[in-house]
Amino acid sequence: MGATGYLELLRAPHAARLLTGTLVGRLPNATAPIAVVLFARSDGASYSLAGALTAVYGLANAAGQPLLGRAVDLRGQPRVQLPAALVSALGMVLLVAAGTGAHVAAFAAVALAGLCTPPLEGGLRALWPSVLGREDRVHRAYALDAVAQEVMFTVGPLLVTALVALRSPAAALLVLNAVGVLGALSVVVSKPSRAWRSADREAHWLGALRSPGLLVLLGAFLFVGVALGSITVAGVAYGDTTGRASVYGWLMAALGLGALLGGIVYGARNWPGAPERRLLVILALLAVCYLPLALTPGPVVMTLLSVLAGVFLAPALACGFVVVDRQAPPGTVTEAFSWLVTTFGVGSALGTAVAGPVAQHGGASAGFAVAGASGLCALAVLAVTGRALVAGGAGGHTAAAAENDPSDAPEHGFSSGHQA
Repeated sequence: MGATGYLELLRAPHAARLLTGTLVGRLPNATAPIAVVLFARSDGASYSLAGALTAVYGLANAAGQPLLGRAVDLRGQPRVQLPAALVSALGMVLLVAAGTGAHVAAFAAVALAGLCTPPLEGGLRALWPSVLGREDRVHRAYALDAVAQEVMFTVGPLLVTALVALRSPAAALLVLNAVGVLGALSVVVSKPSRAWRSADREAHWLGALRSPGLLVLLGAFLFVGVALGSITVAGVAYGDTTGRASVYGWLMAALGLGALLGGIVYGARNWPGAPERRLLVILALLAVCYLPLALTPGPVVMTLLSVLAGVFLAPALACGFVVVDRQAPPGTVTEAFSWLVTTFGVGSALGTAVAGPVAQHGGASAGFAVAGASGLCALAVLAVTGRALVAGGAGGHTAAAAENDPSDAPEHGFSSGHQA
């Protein structure tokens, strides 16, 4: 099917707008680490303070995503997404206004911005079934979503540096957050977002986390996040050993290119069998492709190995999105997707923290070994506890229409993630 399938998907009513609006709305979050550091440094802050501000933003974001995701499931998208985007942008405005000299105000501002980052990522995935209807289209949309993330996290830093060069780091922060609000606005005023309603949910304080299968999935993707975070640090150490700072950029670009290619190929065809079992195979391939990085050969071969290491990342995410949808208890789909975002982010932060001292004492090879070991841990989690995942995704689901339109007749065999 190839590119034709993607074109068919984007030609569906509202699909291109929702994808574009979500990506634009997520720009403030994708660029926050580099934008906050550049602003803090331009304001006279030390690297330690700049890093601490970024860490607080990341922790607040990790805490806020599932909370806001649950609010979306309870109250709908427009009543949560747009106010959250406005408050998050206000946090960055307060940071620029207060500066980094007033430490308490600066930390409060970034915490507010991170905590209120709208869960647009989870919201989009909750919308796909109602927008696209067919199961094969929804699965392809998840793959396209994973590919688009790679593009966004590549283009985002370039936008920051361009705005800094044209104006200032403060202007970059303000402009990107203003653009992010416009992206969120574009999504929430769309017909699918306004019409979307979550399924009836059982009142439970654990929300989406009461699903054993979802907990298994989150455990596996925590280690995938650790692997990616450790590669980021190990790549810097490898660049230092070569004496060429540009090598790090090439490695990260190669990793993104591999994910881009893998996601495009994965989403171009329909895959038979249960996605839970397919995810186990993909994670096995992902782990195997991380292991050769520890050999740290010359830059050319290392760049090729980085492409290979990225190939199965986007397919793992795309398949993981399908599994989340199947495992989430009724009425918790946005929260469930937001938990995946949070877990992945926490894992990446842990990987950075672990790989730093490992690379400091053992060199780049040891840092990349953390990535390989983490990939194997992700595989082990799924292999050992995967019965809960398979049980949750099989038999307990009924073919159902999208959550926002329960009156529609379901397509035969389509599972929207509701559990009986």
